[in-house]
Amino acid sequence: MMGMFIYAFGTGSSYFAHRSKVKLGQKLYAEALSDAEKVIELNPSSYLGYELKHAALHGSQRYEDAFKAFTIMLSKLDDAPDPQIRQLRQQYASPSEVEDAIRQAIHAQLENAPLRLINTSTGRLCDRDAQINAFMESTEHKELLHTLVIHVPLQMEPIKEAVAKYFSWVMLSHRWERKEPLLHDIQGRDIYDLDAVGTVVKLQKFCEVARDAGHRWAWSDTCCINQNNNVEVQHAHHCLPIGRASFIRVWRARKQHLEHARMDSSGVPRSKVVLFYQADWTLYLDDRSRNHKHSLAITQELERSTGISARALVDFRPGMIDAREKLRWASTRVTTLQEDIAYSLFGIFGVHLPVIYGEKRQNALGRLLQEIIAHSGDITALDWVGQSSNFNSCLPADIFSYKALSCALPSLSERDMQNSVSSLRNNIFAVESASKLIRRRPGQDGDTCFNYDVKADGLQDLLVITEDKLVQFSPARRTRRTFLLVRPWNRHDLGLINFADETQSVEDWPEPGSPGYNESTMRELRLIVRLGQPFGGLLLAQQWGGEYKRIASDNNIIAQVKDTAFVYDMMDIRMMEIL
Repeated sequence: MMGMFIYAFGTGSSYFAHRSKVKLGQKLYAEALSDAEKVIELNPSSYLGYELKHAALHGSQRYEDAFKAFTIMLSKLDDAPDPQIRQLRQQYASPSEVEDAIRQAIHAQLENAPLRLINTSTGRLCDRDAQINAFMESTEHKELLHTLVIHVPLQMEPIKEAVAKYFSWVMLSHRWERKEPLLHDIQGRDIYDLDAVGTVVKLQKFCEVARDAGHRWAWSDTCCINQNNNVEVQHAHHCLPIGRASFIRVWRARKQHLEHARMDSSGVPRSKVVLFYQADWTLYLDDRSRNHKHSLAITQELERSTGISARALVDFRPGMIDAREKLRWASTRVTTLQEDIAYSLFGIFGVHLPVIYGEKRQNALGRLLQEIIAHSGDITALDWVGQSSNFNSCLPADIFSYKALSCALPSLSERDMQNSVSSLRNNIFAVESASKLIRRRPGQDGDTCFNYDVKADGLQDLLVITEDKLVQFSPARRTRRTFLLVRPWNRHDLGLINFADETQSVEDWPEPGSPGYNESTMRELRLIVRLGQPFGGLLLAQQWGGEYKRIASDNNIIAQVKDTAFVYDMMDIRMMEIL
């Protein structure tokens, strides 16, 4: 009798388990759950009924109940007397392991995100903790917890994708008006309940547009930063994809005012989505494409209005490549605070420097330019015309000194290079030193600039026009003052292959083993040829303590050696500290 009961019990449990699995395959979750409950009733010590119950509850989107069933299932596996059943436990990740993986993904995602964001659904400003708590209570988190990460090894990519999607945010890029809503105006309040007047309307419409487009989080620099907290301001400058302020400014086209409103996803630059809206928050040019970066009409208008090529606008990446061109983009930039001209470029160049409000324009710009030159080795930042900075005379006092196009020096083809190298092979370099001398040309009465004829060892004569009056002798003692015309060192003159530059070609170089090929000799001869080409020189004047200062000129100083033989003297390279 007992044997017959056990036989019937086992048969009933297997029957309901099989039927539950069939119902799950047919997505009949309520019926599958009913059969799973019968399996648990018939065999409460087995993990199988709870595994089926978890699947049925999850399918019907009852995530909290599904999680409880999953937890009980794990405990049944841990307590199973059969070692083979306990071995099945290793197939599943524990809830704590899953939660840890999710939190790691969240912290990685938020590392470069703003500290505060507006929840477009609730209209309330949320700090970092509130954002995380909102996710932990969301359906997305529950679904992620019970769907994607049940089995080991944990698949991190689905976790990262789900977290990135939830925490994606849009940014309002706009021109500040006279009275913008600040942090204290919206903190603890629903922005949709604020009086719809003035710039509050712009904030409300922005959040509405973002919400309707499916974005949960929104950011505006006027009210999502505590402007009185330097740590927050510093973080905002460094965390945003292209810095606090965009290099695209307000412009007019076809008699329609383009509100400088831009919505950016927080993804990598190549995946950034940009949408332009007019003042009435209708899409610009009624372009309903997903990304205005791909609109030929809009990018062409932007190119005409900003002077920045459409390709650069579309494919922009933060970094120090083409530093001189990026400085030209910013050369007409006007900001309320002088320092913000430099600070707005931190993100564009991908630099991390302290934000020190009150330091003034020249110091902020000087620190930025110094960082660009030091870390990139790109000396084109020295290619400017205007007033010298008090920060360092090699650097300009104002960003508009880069307004002119970069100085275009004659390029040397590889064929010309090889011909020049061949002609140098048998030359012997012997150069006699000549005295350095700067002579002032007579000027007209009332002239504010001085003209100087510059003669330097081995260089062709030059004319330099500057507002600085150059004194050749000390008035007290007839001590000669030293002037130098120096060539800034450019690491590219060595002709080494830059493996990071996909555009560099060495196809025309002589093949190893070919007649006359010697790698060391070839590099040296090519360097001599490069040094013989025209270059942008810096005119330096000795100061009373022996230091040197750059003399600013109204035009680029383009120097060139008289003869290739003089290049030999240029091999005496010295480091100079320029004030």
